[in-house]
Amino acid sequence: MATAVYPGTFDPITNGHVDIVERAARLFDGVIVAVADSVSAKTPVFPAEDRVLLARTAVGAIDNVEVKRFDSLLVDFAREQGAGVILRGLRAVSDFDYEFQLAGMNRRLAPDIETLFLTPTEQFAYISSSLVREIAGHGGNIDEFVHPSVAAAIHSRMNQH
Repeated sequence: MATAVYPGTFDPITNGHVDIVERAARLFDGVIVAVADSVSAKTPVFPAEDRVLLARTAVGAIDNVEVKRFDSLLVDFAREQGAGVILRGLRAVSDFDYEFQLAGMNRRLAPDIETLFLTPTEQFAYISSSLVREIAGHGGNIDEFVHPSVAAAIHSRMNQH
């Protein structure tokens, strides 16, 4: 088996992300949750250091999983880590077009690295980081969507603003 990289902003990491990581950890010798340092199209609520710490808390009980921060092309990071697979999560058909474009570009840049798509378990298919942030921003209960420490961090962050 190989090492796989599961990239994202993880702002915040949700139970859907954790579900993908748990399932991937059964398929690969190692899984690296790769937290993107800079994100061109998004303005994260949490700085990268916090996103890394929250991700470590959420996936910390999974033996063959590491959380690392990166600020480079994903394929370059994957090569540096010795990973031959990039994992991407697909929640809905609407995700597919963008993910398909990313996979094609990554294959063009690094033909030796495969992209695999995993879908979350049904109970997590509708959860997204942006929806969790929106619910929390309006004072809603997010406890069933994220790890307890992630929920606490989100509520703390929302109360600061």
